[in-house]
Amino acid sequence: MGISNYVEKREHEITEYFMEPQQILPAFVSHLGSKNSIEPGPPHEALFFVLAYLDVFELLVMSEVCMPFRDAVSKDVLPWRNIIIDRPLNSRLSDEILLQITTRARGRLRTLALINCFKITDDGLQTVIEKNHLISKLHIPGCSGLTPEGIIRVVKTLSQHHNSLESLQINGISSLKKEHLETISSHLQMSPPQQKPQPILYRHHRNSFASRNKESRRMIDVDICPKCNEVRIVFDCARATSESGREQPFTHCRGCYFCISRCEECGRCVDDEEVEETLCSGILCTDCWLRLPKCCSCNKAYCKQHANQQRSSSDTTGFLCELCNEKLEFTGN
Repeated sequence: MGISNYVEKREHEITEYFMEPQQILPAFVSHLGSKNSIEPGPPHEALFFVLAYLDVFELLVMSEVCMPFRDAVSKDVLPWRNIIIDRPLNSRLSDEILLQITTRARGRLRTLALINCFKITDDGLQTVIEKNHLISKLHIPGCSGLTPEGIIRVVKTLSQHHNSLESLQINGISSLKKEHLETISSHLQMSPPQQKPQPILYRHHRNSFASRNKESRRMIDVDICPKCNEVRIVFDCARATSESGREQPFTHCRGCYFCISRCEECGRCVDDEEVEETLCSGILCTDCWLRLPKCCSCNKAYCKQHANQQRSSSDTTGFLCELCNEKLEFTGN
């Protein structure tokens, strides 16, 4: 399946935010045309400067608009040096399409981020890596079609070409063991020495991919959990302990998500007796729970991540949770 078919199959998944302008635009153009006759012509030169700031899906769509855009997208290497595939494209990305997209970088690809692209295989990724030895950031979290052996082969290929791999994200790769991580680390040590690893804080990691990438400076996102000895993302607990207010990591509560309970708001570790009851699956510490608005009926809180589930109450200034709102509607009937 080619890129054109790929774009056509994804058009129905564009969000409502992007669809609304398409509905308004024809009426707007028609209104202008009633006053001034506009002849079709080439796109404005300023639009070509935008191409370098578009994501992969937007680039593919722009290439279908007109011939000048198609030529600009296909001939310019700059927009393709950093390729990030996330929702909604990730569900249909195959080895064939990935190769077509990365070929446009002409061997100058620097960042390849495939977020939960479960159709990508070891052979498909290896083919891309062999054609792009300049990759410095390889992020493939949640790519369940990949294996630890395939990751090792990819990292080995990059290290053999004296590649300086700065960031490798492999969280979510199944069957990843301690021995695999040690082998990967041994190949990465062939690269120039890196800075001291920065702590990974839970509240930063649960944000968007761009935010996680900006905050984390570790070469590998996963580590061996000191609690369960499994290969997972190991979070550091940050608490303001110094007089200056700077956050300092606590080593005694360093562990993975399954071993250490952490507050959804501040990210610090939470003891079992300190866990506050919430209306969602999130965990809150007492301090954060006190600061959040509560349901005016059951006095429980949503974490900010699930605050959109609140229902406004006509009788009070607070809100009603979904369960209390259903009870109110039932009694009203």
